[in-house]
Amino acid sequence: MVERQLRRRGIRDGRVLEAMAEVPRELFVPPEHRRRAYADSALPIGAEQTISQPWIVAAICQALELGGGERVLEVGTGSGYSAAVLSKLAKEVITVERHPDLAEEARRVLDELGFPNIEIVIGDGSVGLPDRQPFEAIAVHATAPAPPARLLTQLAEDGRLVVPVAARSADMLTQFTRHGDEFTTRLIGPCRFVPLIGDEGFKAE
Repeated sequence: MVERQLRRRGIRDGRVLEAMAEVPRELFVPPEHRRRAYADSALPIGAEQTISQPWIVAAICQALELGGGERVLEVGTGSGYSAAVLSKLAKEVITVERHPDLAEEARRVLDELGFPNIEIVIGDGSVGLPDRQPFEAIAVHATAPAPPARLLTQLAEDGRLVVPVAARSADMLTQFTRHGDEFTTRLIGPCRFVPLIGDEGFKAE
């Protein structure tokens, strides 16, 4: 996975490659899909949610530009896999999931594997955690209709938000970096995610 799917497709951050190699992805996938755990594709995890393909997880982590001392906010815990990878790259990870069943299963797996620097919160991740700001990095694992304004305000100075933003042809994975009240934007590439549901996202059907 690391050599064929990540390094060959532009993932060059050595810390990200090492973290992806260390976290056992198969343990975050439902048993019926474990034989495909390392395939270059997203897989269903229940509640109409998915575990993202390995390259997407690595691309988000690389774009966050983590050095090891950051506090990271993650929106969309899902299986807990991305949080596990992030926990090896940052000091602290606070991850928000709106589906209680997914949050509970992720907590179980993360506890069994021993990831002490991950906190799971149940709620609307699209609005972030205003009482816990600022965050040096924010990762969003669902497509937003526009850059989530409240998440941008929770970034620390020089902090990075990485989020898929809906576009006409495909979602566009995008990095936003804060400079005072201004933000620079860098497009990472097209992608496909489930929609971000919440006050700063799409309405639930």
